[in-house]
Amino acid sequence: MGDSSLLISQFPVPNSQSPVPVNIDFLLQPFQHFGVNLGLSRIVKLLDNLGNPHHQVPIIHIAGTNGKGSVCAYLSSVLTEAGYRTGRYTSPHLVDWTERICINEQPIDTDDFCQLILEVKAAIDSEEESPTHFEVITAAAWLYFARQKVDIAVIEVGLGGRLDATNVCSQPLVTIITSISREHWQQLGPTVADIAREKAGIIKPGCPVVVAPLPPDAEKVVRTLAIELQCPVITPQPGFPLATDWAEYQKIQTPELIKYPLPLKGQIQLTNSALALAALEILQQKGWQISETAIVNGMGKTKWPGRMQWITWKNDHQNYQLLIDGAHNPAAAEVLRNYVDTFDVKNITWVMGMLATKDHADIFQELLKRGDKLYLVPVPDSNSANLDNLTNLAHEICPELSYCSTYPDVFSALDAAFTSTDNLVVLCGSLYLIGHFLGNS
Repeated sequence: MGDSSLLISQFPVPNSQSPVPVNIDFLLQPFQHFGVNLGLSRIVKLLDNLGNPHHQVPIIHIAGTNGKGSVCAYLSSVLTEAGYRTGRYTSPHLVDWTERICINEQPIDTDDFCQLILEVKAAIDSEEESPTHFEVITAAAWLYFARQKVDIAVIEVGLGGRLDATNVCSQPLVTIITSISREHWQQLGPTVADIAREKAGIIKPGCPVVVAPLPPDAEKVVRTLAIELQCPVITPQPGFPLATDWAEYQKIQTPELIKYPLPLKGQIQLTNSALALAALEILQQKGWQISETAIVNGMGKTKWPGRMQWITWKNDHQNYQLLIDGAHNPAAAEVLRNYVDTFDVKNITWVMGMLATKDHADIFQELLKRGDKLYLVPVPDSNSANLDNLTNLAHEICPELSYCSTYPDVFSALDAAFTSTDNLVVLCGSLYLIGHFLGNS
């Protein structure tokens, strides 16, 4: 096991008999209006007031535009399978806040989450600038992992990296950068190099960094910083596809090959899985006991809902096969289109909703082809894009669409889509839309 003897005991478990509100939204509501406010000063002060629980948790830290969540899922599953008490912190959630904070693949209990939020709120200095809701949740995660004495935690960056609230650990076991493309440019900078500079901010002196294939401008930024900080840089080859849902990984240090199941869909998972396996190989070199059996079983058990996921949707006493995927930026849209093109299907029926802040034109450019159908829906409880504007843009990008119309909600759109087509139906465009669908189906 990891050395949990270093874990401090100064985080008392709250009195389980004390009354605890169970509405997480209500508890977090006062912090919502602070939105995205990048910077480390607030989270550092908050964690200090809580006794610096993050100093007691060995971590793997993961940044990137796409692929962060699936790499977290692979690592968490394998480390759990290897017998380690494994924390996992990811965002956003799909259906419930508790999905963000897990130990051994199990979400935190709602009452425990609420109690942690209350404790974090009590530690906020009223004379200081208020933390954002993401910072409050991040502090709660660190407190939970320290209190629960995890052996290791897999931590996903929320936004960017350098100024993200998760970037408070000076010596991660390993850092991973999954991919870099142009997203959140409003906060991170207009160019891919600017965005890379922010994401590379999680790299720490002397700590190994595992890097996915990157655009040249991004790779230059990442490698330059890694060299400055004297970090070993590992760029594993993507897994080699074998029989259905299996792949093969070439180890970094030896000629040995590992054959492993690959339950997550899409060719990009050959890269994402290799990043996870490279990180696990680094842990093995550091003395962590992770057998090949644990790797094979853990990879095979990996689940990451809402991303390239096939589900059976039941409606009007009929069962329909539906593909769902967040695909909320152009790079993810390209991956999704490549996946659906592997099927012998002439045209695709898209049911889509997008946030107003996304690159709608580039997403449509990647997804839409001649003869496709497009059913546009709002993203509930979010800054949803204007549907009339999306309609006009879709016709401009792909005038050969066979159908394009708007619907008041995702369920009426799916009803219409399955009634009028035998095509493959794909629901995509926003993780918030996917979460709304899963939570109300």
